[in-house]
Amino acid sequence: MINENKIREACTSNRERGFKMLMDAFQEPIYNYIRRLVVSHEDAEDVLQEVFIRVFRHLEQFRSESSLSTWIYRIATNESLRLLNGRKEEGTIASEEIQEELMSKLQASDYIDYENGLAVKFQEAILSLPEKQRLVFNLRYYDELEYEEIARILDSKVDTLKVNYHYAKDKIKEYILNR
Repeated sequence: MINENKIREACTSNRERGFKMLMDAFQEPIYNYIRRLVVSHEDAEDVLQEVFIRVFRHLEQFRSESSLSTWIYRIATNESLRLLNGRKEEGTIASEEIQEELMSKLQASDYIDYENGLAVKFQEAILSLPEKQRLVFNLRYYDELEYEEIARILDSKVDTLKVNYHYAKDKIKEYILNR
């Protein structure tokens, strides 16, 4: 269990020590979250580095209006989407090709056990979801966050997120059963 109060106190009294505590507490779960969004290990590492650079630069501006984890997840979400959307803007990849690129990265990585066909279909099904549903599904299913926290991370309404999660589950089930 992450003690956010201790981390905030440490950041106030000794910024470097506090940031090390923050990194120790959040690096693994945030990396896993980013990896599920961008798929590639290299992209996930790049995004993770950018997330913690932003956290370090803006740590004193954190006003405790949300939890530290909510703030960091929001930064991770924004940075992940910036990477994916940046490729669309650069013209290197068309909007509809993002999912195809993620699928090919999934197939080329050691992200999942390819001996387990169901696990492969499950990951492909998640990647086939629209962006908002994929974000909600990952935060709820893997990170086990409450809808209220997801709402703060994604700046959305709880009821909307519940609908998105429900649709995502249905689409995943349909994908697995029909492919």
